[in-house]
Amino acid sequence: MPFWFLGMLALIAVPFAAHGQGWSPDRPVTILNPYAAGSTTDQLARALAVGMAPRLGQPVVVVNRDGAAGGVGTAQAARATADGHYLLFAPAVVFSVLPARGEVGFTAASFTPICQSFENAMAIAVRPESPFTSLADLVAAARARPGTLTYGHQGVASIPHLAAIELAEVARVQVQDVPYRGEPAVVTDLRAGRVDFAVLVMGSLAAGGLRTLGVFAPERHPLLPEAPTVMEQGFAVAPTSFGGLFAPAGTPAAAIARLEAACLEAARDEAHRNVGARMFQPTRPEADAASLAARLARDIADKRRLLGLIQEAK
Repeated sequence: MPFWFLGMLALIAVPFAAHGQGWSPDRPVTILNPYAAGSTTDQLARALAVGMAPRLGQPVVVVNRDGAAGGVGTAQAARATADGHYLLFAPAVVFSVLPARGEVGFTAASFTPICQSFENAMAIAVRPESPFTSLADLVAAARARPGTLTYGHQGVASIPHLAAIELAEVARVQVQDVPYRGEPAVVTDLRAGRVDFAVLVMGSLAAGGLRTLGVFAPERHPLLPEAPTVMEQGFAVAPTSFGGLFAPAGTPAAAIARLEAACLEAARDEAHRNVGARMFQPTRPEADAASLAARLARDIADKRRLLGLIQEAK
């Protein structure tokens, strides 16, 4: 039976949490990714699943449930049976931002961290034919025509969206955001000229064909050394996105420990690192459950100020 069909069976079983079977090596592990197929998180999740399967001795499948900047899929994962067979692969933003903006059906307390396996930098990109050849060009145009330039991002309150809002505040410009359900759609419309620029996870630059005006990081990325940072161009903005694997709260400690070990080992595989390199990942992004939990707590506190900027922009 193919893995994708097993994954669909696992999703169908989610509403019937009352059955509550314990950990079983005969059942597949389903990892839900709350973003679109083909996105950076999707490719990283699938690479992790490939490495985890032999270590767990059972199939590990990835299923996409995108929408609401990750809120739709995360809410579904929060309702899953807490037995270790249904997991979430997501960035910290779904916990640090989405619950603070309204009722979404989950909070950070709805999940137990398993392991961190990725860390993403953001970048500002334009199509090759764009008249903007530098961030200075873009800022100058935005100041000359307040509120007329448009930019795409993967969803309201996503890290790319927050990065753009923070940059607009620091640069003292007004630009119009255009939210999408995922980055593949953002890139498509950017290339077609339907938006003036985009703020993307750097992994979305891997396919090429876009001009990078700036990277949101303290220093230049070794895989894109020709692209200047936003900071070196005079704007002190450098948000990052991190995340990994989570389980519904209440998942037995023994299952968490088993999953954490498999996740960390898979993240260190050469095959996983090769995929990560193509997605502009750092060399060692992985961290254990305790470290991920502590970093998530800090991120929740850090995002409060940026959420205030969204309210002010309304």
